[in-house]
Amino acid sequence: MPSGRSGGEKAPGPLWSEPGTLLEHVRVAVFGIDEDDRICYWGPGAHDLFGHDPAGVLSRPADVLFAGPPQDASDSAMSLAERGRTLGYWRGRLRARHRDGTVFDCGFRVFPVTGAEGSSVIMALASRSDQLDRVKTNLAFLDSLFETCPIGLVMLDEDLRYVHLNQALADMDGMPIADHLGRRMDEIMIPSDGDEYQRMLRAVAEEGRPVVGALVGVRTPGHPDRDQVRSVSFFPLSGAVGSRPGLGGLVVDVTDREQAIMEATAGRRRLALLNRAAATIGTTLDVNVTARELVDAAVPDFADASVVEVVEWMDEPEVFDPERPLITRRIASGTILPPPATELVSGLEHVTYPTGSAIHRMLGTGSVVSVQVDDEFVTRTVLHQDRAQLLRDSGLTCILLAPLIARGTVQGFAMFGRSAARPAFTEQDHGLAGELASRAALCLDNARLYSRVHDIALTLQRALLPSALATSPYAEVAHRYVPGSHITEVGGDWYDVISLPGGRVALVVGDVMGHGVPAAAAMGRLRITAKALSRHNQEPGDLLAELDVCAQEAGIELATCLYILYDPATGRALIASAGHPPPLVRHPDGTVETISDVLGVPLGVGGQPFATTETDLAEGDVLALYTDGLIEARGRDIEEGLDAVRAELSCDSGDLEAVADRMLASLLPRPPDDDTVLVLARVHRAHRVHPAP
Repeated sequence: MPSGRSGGEKAPGPLWSEPGTLLEHVRVAVFGIDEDDRICYWGPGAHDLFGHDPAGVLSRPADVLFAGPPQDASDSAMSLAERGRTLGYWRGRLRARHRDGTVFDCGFRVFPVTGAEGSSVIMALASRSDQLDRVKTNLAFLDSLFETCPIGLVMLDEDLRYVHLNQALADMDGMPIADHLGRRMDEIMIPSDGDEYQRMLRAVAEEGRPVVGALVGVRTPGHPDRDQVRSVSFFPLSGAVGSRPGLGGLVVDVTDREQAIMEATAGRRRLALLNRAAATIGTTLDVNVTARELVDAAVPDFADASVVEVVEWMDEPEVFDPERPLITRRIASGTILPPPATELVSGLEHVTYPTGSAIHRMLGTGSVVSVQVDDEFVTRTVLHQDRAQLLRDSGLTCILLAPLIARGTVQGFAMFGRSAARPAFTEQDHGLAGELASRAALCLDNARLYSRVHDIALTLQRALLPSALATSPYAEVAHRYVPGSHITEVGGDWYDVISLPGGRVALVVGDVMGHGVPAAAAMGRLRITAKALSRHNQEPGDLLAELDVCAQEAGIELATCLYILYDPATGRALIASAGHPPPLVRHPDGTVETISDVLGVPLGVGGQPFATTETDLAEGDVLALYTDGLIEARGRDIEEGLDAVRAELSCDSGDLEAVADRMLASLLPRPPDDDTVLVLARVHRAHRVHPAP
């Protein structure tokens, strides 16, 4: 029963079987008795309990509230007031009378209050005895329920934090009651359906809609390796009469009954893992990155440790021979187990498996194989004693071996290991391992095929690019070719320096649009054709016209080319361009000139003439020819790129090799976005090399 607490103060509220809370059914009257045993205060609830209005009862003898005659000292206002004055506090039961004459048993609490002028008033709190008995009965029932009920009982606050729970729920969670209090429910009951369980509880708390018998799959920190299915019912705590708002709940472990739910939970987890793997495995055409992504997808959600190994084929074709030892290269590994498991999975690069090993059996069948880490497996699989001991001490108890096979080619295999702290692998886990391996195998095969095509294109490109440029006493040349990053396909950039009769020198730079083998082949055809045409003493514009016809006949749709013919006897340079970035000239005084009036459409377009531009070069002038990789970059337009090249070229020219290195280091992003060619040529006049007699 409440005492004279303020309305804003919180109090715990018990459960009640009738509508509303129990305290809402208990009428509490507050009144005061002065020194003359008259009613001097008529407070909240008094009218409801006794039926008197304040005007009809104030200043009247308090005996009007009691059933017995005034002379009955044991059942009168005088007796009540006297006990309050002499004892300081008294509680008990007396027979009271309602205004309509009804007599009822009433429980009282009385205590003296001293007024400002020193007068004493006896304050009384009264409630019907049958209502008070109902409270006691219910509270006794609730105490017994929390102590002995085999069903989990819980009380949560508005933030879904534990306020009260019984031992049955604590045992279910595998944690003491004290470790629950104050923590959020999602820290203890970790559901398999993500946030759906939390949303359900929030709806109960915010909308007041009870949930009855909902099934949820959970794990708890106290039982981290045990999947449970629980039937949960939650209802809102009203917070009436100052009681604390929140949720009440009943939790029943129905794991044995709901084994199908557990299997569905595990299935959802496997599906979620596959979805994550599909999104994260194969993001690049890099074998090592793909293997790393497979390990990251498996550990720790599926396994405690994982490694990926690719077969080191001794010869072609790549066919697995079960009668020969198998040599592999470990390209990715990971584990959450403590040492020595870390050294076991990462401390070896090349591994040899003897004939008859479980690895041979797995690759021979092409299906997932499960093995127990016992002496037989260790003896037949691990050749070195120290590695065998590491495996025994690692904590791994079972391993799944999954082949990495795609398009009929054995790439290698993946291992997934679990310790004794986890359940052993199931048939469903076999299927998941196979799905993960199949996904990774296809990505690895794509990366392998890409690497082969890339290597072919790179080999072709290197074969077609000049290994050594022609030398001339009239042109000092520094040249650089920088391939794009490893994720960029081989491009069609090319260049050449050609010595011609009469001491003349031809400088050529070109770029075939596109990448890969077609671009490298087109580049080689144009370079060889340009070199052949240059020996026919043609002007640059005419040479590009012939080259354009060649490009059209070869099906080369778009290529750029810049051709410069320098005559050291006159210092004259003839220039023609087929849509290529303009050449630059650095004069000895440090000024840089852009020869921007070189026009022309790219090769392969056809139908347009190519003009020849003439310019005079002084002794020591430096020509700069380049491809668009030097001036184009993400976040920078071409004009900004040209300004940067001119600024770098205007610096001290000195040794051309050093200038070329400095320009590339300053101008190219890391890694480069595209292939880049840079050719620097310092020209000399003929009379400086061969003076007249």
